[in-house]
Amino acid sequence: MTRSLSVAAIQQHAHEDKQRSLDLTEQHIRAAAQEGAQLVCLQELHATHYFCQTEDTACFDLAEPLDGPTTQRLARLARELGVVIVGSIFERRAAGLYHNTAVVLEKDGSLAGFYRKMHIPDDPGFYEKFYFTPGDAESPGFTPIKTSVGVLGVLVCWDQWYPEAARLMALKGADLLIYPTAIGWDPRDDEAEQSRQQGAWETIQRGHAVANGLPVIAVNRVGHEADPGGSSEGIRFWGHSFITGPQGEILAMADDESDTVLLHTLDISHSEDVRRIWPFLRDRRVDAYPPIARRWLGDAE
Repeated sequence: MTRSLSVAAIQQHAHEDKQRSLDLTEQHIRAAAQEGAQLVCLQELHATHYFCQTEDTACFDLAEPLDGPTTQRLARLARELGVVIVGSIFERRAAGLYHNTAVVLEKDGSLAGFYRKMHIPDDPGFYEKFYFTPGDAESPGFTPIKTSVGVLGVLVCWDQWYPEAARLMALKGADLLIYPTAIGWDPRDDEAEQSRQQGAWETIQRGHAVANGLPVIAVNRVGHEADPGGSSEGIRFWGHSFITGPQGEILAMADDESDTVLLHTLDISHSEDVRRIWPFLRDRRVDAYPPIARRWLGDAE
């Protein structure tokens, strides 16, 4: 039996003024709901500029509690429009304890669940370890979130490079994988390098769809954001938000420069058909995998 789900991935420019960014986000959410979206997915840290380009303790002032103003605003929209919303906040859990957190608002406005980013990068232009404590198995780890539109395997940006994260969400019953993202190019890289990076980003996530027989929604920000510290030329976020089916097929994709409400109606039940002909979960050799929990095996005897 076909089970359709209308989804929207909202790709947008972000602004230093949090209210300006959220006003723009609200416009896009309303447009998505008007087009029939039942599930609306926002990009990583959509309420602010990507502040992790530099290490600045003043940026901690941007953080909010889990039930803070951004979550409350998204909750009101979810309730008014009758949609499920996947949002993103810079969470202040306690003094000196901050997370990069995805929040899922049920269509009645209640908090269906949240996910604290598990893999935290620390690279030039992406100094996230300065700001974010990684999530852990207890809070809440790789656990899908149950909603009225399905079971959502929500992961965040750097998590998208790790097949283990996607697999654990699938094994726990996720109906689809969702990756709020903030990734872009160093403007100093040549076109060939930029193409390789974007291609790798798309390929790895399509691979998660294939390996797990699940649709994937990858929603990225767009636009150039200057480095507040002035030590680089900033980041040009490459957009290209996309939606795939359970065989990695591209169903919809945005461009690299425009605010976009990317819409598609998924057949969630198609995953059952795909997994019957490609039974990867059946053929897993779980008896042989314990070594994967080790950091490195090259020096093992």
